[in-house]
Amino acid sequence: MSEQQFDVVVIGGGPGGYVAAIRAAQLGFKVACIDEATNAKGGPALGGTCTNVGCIPSKALLQSSEHFEHAGHAFKEHGIDVAGLSLNLPQMLKRKDSVVKANNDGIVYLFKKNKVSFFHGRGTLAGKAGEGFTVNVSGPTTDTLTAKNVIVATGSNPRELPGTPFDEKIVLSNTGALAIDAVPGKLGVIGAGVIGLEMGSVWRRVGAKVTVLEGLPAFLGAVDQQIAKEAQKAFTKQGLEIHLGVKIGNIVKGDNSVTVEYADSTGAAQTAVFDRLIVSIGRVPNTIGLGFESVGLQLDERGFIAVDDECRTAVPGIWAVGDVVRGPMLAHKAEEEGVAVAERIAGQHGHVNFNTIPWVIYTSPEIAWVGRTEEQLKKDGVAYKAGTFPFMANGRARALGDTTGMVKVIADAATDEILGVHIVGPVASELISEAVVAMEFKASSEDIARICHAHPTLSEATKEAALAVDKRSLNF
Repeated sequence: MSEQQFDVVVIGGGPGGYVAAIRAAQLGFKVACIDEATNAKGGPALGGTCTNVGCIPSKALLQSSEHFEHAGHAFKEHGIDVAGLSLNLPQMLKRKDSVVKANNDGIVYLFKKNKVSFFHGRGTLAGKAGEGFTVNVSGPTTDTLTAKNVIVATGSNPRELPGTPFDEKIVLSNTGALAIDAVPGKLGVIGAGVIGLEMGSVWRRVGAKVTVLEGLPAFLGAVDQQIAKEAQKAFTKQGLEIHLGVKIGNIVKGDNSVTVEYADSTGAAQTAVFDRLIVSIGRVPNTIGLGFESVGLQLDERGFIAVDDECRTAVPGIWAVGDVVRGPMLAHKAEEEGVAVAERIAGQHGHVNFNTIPWVIYTSPEIAWVGRTEEQLKKDGVAYKAGTFPFMANGRARALGDTTGMVKVIADAATDEILGVHIVGPVASELISEAVVAMEFKASSEDIARICHAHPTLSEATKEAALAVDKRSLNF
């Protein structure tokens, strides 16, 4: 057992935690980061849910499954004939694991490069120590750390359905959904959010019959509904069976299947039997058992840590970022908060603009947006004007053979300031960055319309949508 003193201790090595630790070290602080995640060999698995069982492995499987689908369906149109196509699922999963390991190892390297001390184990607050705090580490070794500032970045866990715990074999969270060892004949997905749609897409592409059960009456209710309807139409055409407005009833798990009883949108009773069931109904903050009571820190009724606009908790010197606090549960939001907190500890003015945080769903077509939707603007009584441009009129999209979707730009009716940009289509995840930059600098739709975009590119669709705000699109 050792006792060590630091300026900053970060509990949690996910996107918010490891980035906060690196930025604090860059600012000259002596920094420690604690993380308990363990890989298959018992070693550390830095990167949190995002790297280990979230963003990174899901994108690896989405890419692999998309290649498989293209080889089976789209290549022929390009003059590429593929004979004897077969799926090597173990290799697909092995590649996914190698991508995860590369990210894990990359964070270890970054800690060494920036002189961040890493402790593999569970970090728990153990009380105040002078002007700072004591944090115990329990893991392969037992350590006691002290620091004037503690940043809590412990992330979140998947929410279970009451009475239906995850076993990660038949009833799956995101963790189990990324590691199914054989393509299920019938796959059920409860929840048509980011995780449900992405994982449903992966397994549909490689041969599963996928049924998505969503409780809300509208598809992707948080998304601009013009974009959401276009996406739903595309997913349905691909073969995803999507049921909205359902009410889940009894779920009975067998040895090799699971039976789901539910009422459909008309109230009629339905029963479905699936080989596997993915439950993706949201996430809950990972805040239990961290010793908050030892320093007088209280959680709210939902288990979140209450913070002010600058991520300060009610206990001076303790900060919290990412999924354990208010705001969207997004890795890049956590990163921005982690950097901002490190800079605030250093006396600087870290800043996070919630209005320009982009959202992405990495399906095919991809869905990405930033800012407000038409529905939100109507509800708030904001006068606006909107322009759209379809990818079917974009030369690069035609060359790619991927013309599904559109770009939509919404601007203030009086000032022309961009209020929101919404995209469904190819590489929307990359295209949205131009909109984020534009909105951060309070650009007008006219600004984007006047900027020269390379031809032929998908980004021309953004320019054309901006032109369409004033009804002067050139190519549609």
